[in-house]
Amino acid sequence: MNTFIITAGGIGKRMESDLPKQFLLLKGKPVLLRTLERFYEADPTAQIFITLPNDWIDYWNELLSKYHCQIPHEIIAGGIERYDSVNNALKKSTGTIIGVHDGVRPLVSLKTIKACIAGATQKGSGVPCLPAKESIRKITPEGSSSCIRREYVLVQTPQCFSAELLKKAYQLPYHSAITDDASLVEESGGIIHLVEGNEENIKITTPVDMKMAESFL
Repeated sequence: MNTFIITAGGIGKRMESDLPKQFLLLKGKPVLLRTLERFYEADPTAQIFITLPNDWIDYWNELLSKYHCQIPHEIIAGGIERYDSVNNALKKSTGTIIGVHDGVRPLVSLKTIKACIAGATQKGSGVPCLPAKESIRKITPEGSSSCIRREYVLVQTPQCFSAELLKKAYQLPYHSAITDDASLVEESGGIIHLVEGNEENIKITTPVDMKMAESFL
């Protein structure tokens, strides 16, 4: 069985909205609901957790009722950091493959989800990425220096791992250099296997991102 942990703990400061970005309407439907529907479509038998701030759990339940959503899932109270939220969900996870996804990435493709699961099943991990299109420079004490673009990729979610590998990684203590689950798994000694992501799988963080997501739909 697969387990999906959808993290939705943001409060949307960069979205310039009083409503957290995961609840904003994207073509008439809340962003987070679109994300939930996508993962249910990918695997209707999966165990699904959504991590939410305590203060917004009741609001989410109201949205589920309003949009007549009956997709089975469990709400997990989020922690101070994303690390804490995922860790809370991991304690209840029973899947042999566990995927962690940003709730504000509603346009992940079924192909990407299945490629991540396959990577985790075959190699222990499956992390989606896209090649960098822009020129890249590294900030240095002297100013900046150019980088070889083909040596870098842009990382997305869901990041999928064998349950054993991910739970082992989350035994490490939190620190600020942990930027995603892949970085934590790598720190614990795991090997990260990359798979192809999809261009539409953007993380909705700003009003411009919302406009892009609307155009993709």
